[in-house]
Parts: sequence; structure tokens; C-alpha cells
Amino acid sequence: MQQHYSYRDRGDRAGARRPIKAVCLAAWVLVAVAVFSSRTAYAARPMITDDARIVDPKSCQVETWAKFYKQGGWERWALPGCNPTGNLEITVGGAYSHPEEGRHASDVVLQAKTLFRPLTPDSWGYGLAVGTVRHPSVKTELQFGDQYAYVPVSFSFAGDDFLLHLNAGAVRRPLTQDTAATWGIGSETRLNQRLQLIAETYGDSKSRGFYHLGLRFWVIPDRVQVDTTFGNRWGTETGERWVSVGLRLLSPAFLP
Repeated sequence: MQQHYSYRDRGDRAGARRPIKAVCLAAWVLVAVAVFSSRTAYAARPMITDDARIVDPKSCQVETWAKFYKQGGWERWALPGCNPTGNLEITVGGAYSHPEEGRHASDVVLQAKTLFRPLTPDSWGYGLAVGTVRHPSVKTELQFGDQYAYVPVSFSFAGDDFLLHLNAGAVRRPLTQDTAATWGIGSETRLNQRLQLIAETYGDSKSRGFYHLGLRFWVIPDRVQVDTTFGNRWGTETGERWVSVGLRLLSPAFLP
């Protein structure tokens, strides 16, 4: 599971006509520039449980979403990633958050992900992801931030109509000098050719877990996706409830 830390709880296919490829690539570049220059766009994949898939070879994606909490406060995420070699997805991005009380905070994420067995229809796959999350707004002498690793395992049923994802890993937090096991169970259910129901539960060995569900919709199949989700911590009422909206853009192959 990707470690998307916050102030609260610190494979897609290419194949489109040439004009559509050009338009999608231009849109991807424009959004990437907007994300890094203005911080007003947000990362698009709010699901924490990861899958055994990576972006297409020589292609890139931008995942952005905004997360709003019931009792106030928000987070904005941007996670651009590329697959330059064919089996290594590199993601560099981060978050900007503002709690209901206190100062703004930021996170910087660097992650590498590879597959040992790619997921195919009616089969299964697995891989490995490793990464680090730094907190520049936290005054500390620690230079490397939190380190994490996890193994995503995915199962496909009924021709990809239903996907089950399992994550197991660990995170080391030098600031608090502790190590926790991490876990996640997620699913994707195809309702029609463009709409998916997504659901998950995830957490670590140091705290109570979360649940999370929502909908994904392909505005342009395999190129532009939007989502909206709802989540909360297990065993609580409304204190940590949130909603999110997201955007995901995928480019055609263009890297040398």
C-alpha cells in the first residue's frame, strides 16, 4: 500500500488514434505544470491499497486528488509517475495540507515500483514497491524521512470485472523511532465499461484501521479518469470522516 501520509496519520492500456494521443499528451503536460507551479490541483488516486500494475512502458501518469475532512481541514495530493524502462514505475510528488487548527504542512514522496508477475485477466500478479516520505515543514535534523516497502498482490476474476488487491509491508518512522507493519485489502468492481465501484480497508499495527469506498469514471477510456470517495476510521463516528475528489491522466508512450 502506498504510504500517503498526512497531518492526521502520518496498468493501463495505450492504444488511441494519433490526434487523441496528441491531445491527451498536451493535457497531461499542462496539468503537471499546473500541479507544480500553483499547488491548486490535487493527486488523483486516493485509494491507499495498491495493485500489481504499473503505467504502460515509456508512458507517464498524473494522479491528483483533494481530501476534505468533516471537522475541517484539507489535503491536496499530486503524484506524477513514469515507466521509462518497461518495468519500473518511478513516482515523485507530494502533498500540501492544512489542519483545522495549526500551520500548513507538506510531504514529499519518492517511490519505485516493479512487477515480478504482471496481472492479467483471470489470473494474478505481484510486485514490490519501496519509497520514502519526507516532511519538509517539520523542523528536524533527520534527512531521509519515513521509509516504507510493501508487496502488492492482485487477483482478477470474470475477465477483470472484479479485482482483489492485497498489500503487506512495513514503514519505519525515524522521527518517532518506531516501525509498524502495514496492510491493505481493496477491490474494484466494474459496473459498466466506464464506471467502477472501489472499496478498501487498510491500516498499520500501531493504530486502528480505516475504511474507504467510492466510484471511478473513465471520461476518456484509458486516458482520463475522475473519482469521488468517502472514508473514515473504524470504530469512530464523524471525527475523522472525509470525502475526496480526484483526477487521473494517462499519457500514450512518448519517452525515448
